[in-house]
Amino acid sequence: MSRGTREFVCVLFLGFGAAGGFGQVSIEPRIAPARRASPPNLQVNTSLVLVPVSVTDASNRPVLGLDKSRFRVFDNNVEQQLTSLAFEDTPVAIALVFDMSGSMRPKIRKSRLAIVRFLEMANPEDEFCLVEFSDGVRLAKSWTPDPSEITDSLATTVPRGRTALLDAIALGLREVKNSTKPRKAVVIVSDGGDNRSRLTEAELRAMARESDALIYAMGIFEGMGTQLSLEELAGPGLLEEITEASGGRLFPVSDVNHLPEIAARIGVELHNKYVLAYSPSGMQHDGRHHRVRVQVLPQSGSSPLNVDWRAGYRAPMQ
Repeated sequence: MSRGTREFVCVLFLGFGAAGGFGQVSIEPRIAPARRASPPNLQVNTSLVLVPVSVTDASNRPVLGLDKSRFRVFDNNVEQQLTSLAFEDTPVAIALVFDMSGSMRPKIRKSRLAIVRFLEMANPEDEFCLVEFSDGVRLAKSWTPDPSEITDSLATTVPRGRTALLDAIALGLREVKNSTKPRKAVVIVSDGGDNRSRLTEAELRAMARESDALIYAMGIFEGMGTQLSLEELAGPGLLEEITEASGGRLFPVSDVNHLPEIAARIGVELHNKYVLAYSPSGMQHDGRHHRVRVQVLPQSGSSPLNVDWRAGYRAPMQ
């Protein structure tokens, strides 16, 4: 968001949130970036809200080729006039937040494979950093465009200790601020729960809402029916709240064998989205929260679509 003191162009760029599940889908690794969107024309003295929207079918496959007439967008329950619609695949800065606590020991091999699969889906212009956590949190690998540097770093670490999940996500959010890429994301691999962080859940939720980054999580919840600690039982709810606050979503994993497939789905979702642009009617530069709602009008006889977007934004201050 950029603004001046008198004449200015204000662009509010929202992330996107979840509104649907997922099914079986075959996904091939990415070889080259898809189409890029031309930036919308901006008018002086106009506030422009950009809303990335993901549209998938019942099998969790991206739905492409929709035109502007199929979308409706509401700002604080008032329908807005769309000024433009684009389909984009722009480079993303991705902080990978990887759980290395002792509880991950039996899941570590598949979890590493999930990261490999996720990186196969990346845009060649993406960049990555790696945050590892157990009793403490460390930046295991700073920003790099080379996925092999991430996988090499993961290969040498042994799971041990407790779980500082909240502190690790916070470090990921701080790191993506340092990237110049136009879009930012945090991707978590963890079995959930937190028993070591200094940060509180409320503090992290506030960070997630204020960040430009989408947060996705692969939550490994095998054996949830067995005897678990209170922190482990709270893990699914904790990850769901944090991801939704950012406009991302949680992918629950009940079988680690499904981790690589789910990692690929997240990669596809990060790189296939529409961008809706509108100038809010009656925008007041007062810093207040605005709720956003997006609808995609169905075609006759077609199956329902899953539409994902971020649920709101904060207006700029004068």
